[in-house]
Amino acid sequence: MTNVWDERAEDYRTSAIHSEGEDLDLTVEWCEPGPGVTVLDVATGGGHVARRLREAGATVVTVDPAPGMQPDVIGPAEHLPFADGSFDAVACRVAAHHFADVVAAVKEMARVARHRVVICDNTFVSETSEQADRLRDPSHVRNYGVAEWHSFFELAGLRVVDERHMERPLEIGPWLDRARTPAEDRPRVLELLGDRVRNGWMPLPTLVIKGVHA
Repeated sequence: MTNVWDERAEDYRTSAIHSEGEDLDLTVEWCEPGPGVTVLDVATGGGHVARRLREAGATVVTVDPAPGMQPDVIGPAEHLPFADGSFDAVACRVAAHHFADVVAAVKEMARVARHRVVICDNTFVSETSEQADRLRDPSHVRNYGVAEWHSFFELAGLRVVDERHMERPLEIGPWLDRARTPAEDRPRVLELLGDRVRNGWMPLPTLVIKGVHA
């Protein structure tokens, strides 16, 4: 999927829902950035988390499997090329639903974090909505429920110390455009989403969750 993400890179750098929002604010806040604090931004995408962390004084390393996202290090979340405890905090925002092995990814984040792991992602709504996500973007693997996220953290040896649930406003047109969804598939995506979509917008349920070593 790397070539696909290279093609999308600029769209994600300029995407409104990715470059701002309560979820971004909270992800950054929970990393506890500041001078002397080191953070790894996993699956950095458009680099918005890294930008905000650096503005807050943290030293940040970005990693992403797509060269077009211009990460500091190219690599997948499931195999982070860093020593144990390399960073004070590890962040990952709105990317885990693309991971081939989410448990392996969370374990890797826990391994390289000395203190805390903060993950933000869309949450599961229904199997029909999952079908819509996969049709819109074949790189989508799955959104997970809150209980599943708790189990992932537990398997990684992390204790959940904070979590926040919210709904992000998603504009449907740009969402389809970012994934280059074929015109012939778009009506079916909207049909699968049903009454979740109103006036071209959809509330996107989102979880921000923070864990520390148990």
